[in-house]
Amino acid sequence: MVRDGCDVRSLEAIMHFVEVGDTTLAYQSRGGGDLAVFVHGFPLDHRLWLDQLDALGDLRQCVAPDLRGSGSSDAVASLVLAMEQVADDLAELIESLGHTSADVVSLSMGGYGALALWERHPERVRSLVLMDTRPGADSEAGRAGRRETAERVADEGGGVLVASLQKALLAPGAELAARVRLRGMIEATAPETIVASLEGMARRADRTDILSSITVPTLVMVGADDGLTPPDMAEHMAELIPTAELVVIPGAGHLPPIETPEAVNDALRAFWERSDS
Repeated sequence: MVRDGCDVRSLEAIMHFVEVGDTTLAYQSRGGGDLAVFVHGFPLDHRLWLDQLDALGDLRQCVAPDLRGSGSSDAVASLVLAMEQVADDLAELIESLGHTSADVVSLSMGGYGALALWERHPERVRSLVLMDTRPGADSEAGRAGRRETAERVADEGGGVLVASLQKALLAPGAELAARVRLRGMIEATAPETIVASLEGMARRADRTDILSSITVPTLVMVGADDGLTPPDMAEHMAELIPTAELVVIPGAGHLPPIETPEAVNDALRAFWERSDS
């Protein structure tokens, strides 16, 4: 069931709400026609995609949800936000919006959820964009690091992540607009969501083996200065997907949608126009 409302945090942003399983997700929507769903990363919300929503509504109904516990969506009730849960939520969201499938645009943790969506509900995916993400599971050291971060957030709050994530996620010399939007999203994310997301990512499965099964048009996109999922990792992922093409975005780190929005918009527009032809 879809309902509308006003986001109390922004008098300009009209949020829509949809009941998905045992929770309610908030989302913003622009445009009309075929559905495109934009899936944000950690610890972010739909605002990651505002520039894309505004620029691409002439081609698609562009929908950017807040994942469980993020933005204006209902709080998470578990200490684990599993990537399978993210996938199931996305599948239900697509159906609840009256569509059988969607162009799924994902970034980072959103990419983990998108790959789980392809594995669990491939009929819901018309095309796929995997941006600044990777298919593999965490190493033991990676899992330990996430759990140490969760402990720190539990003791000090989510704001403790701002400085380290700005350094890790943005290219050197990132502009004011990207820095301030990133800070706003991190500071607005509840500690419970941060902890549940960290544990969900720590437990996620290695989905490298399913890449060869992807049969829909796929775009792998990466910031040239991404130190977390660098271009060589994206290139290898693209090589394993039979339908994939690779785009490297100059001047961007791990968050091209807010660092270099025009380049991302141009790449998505060209990809969809090719897919539609």
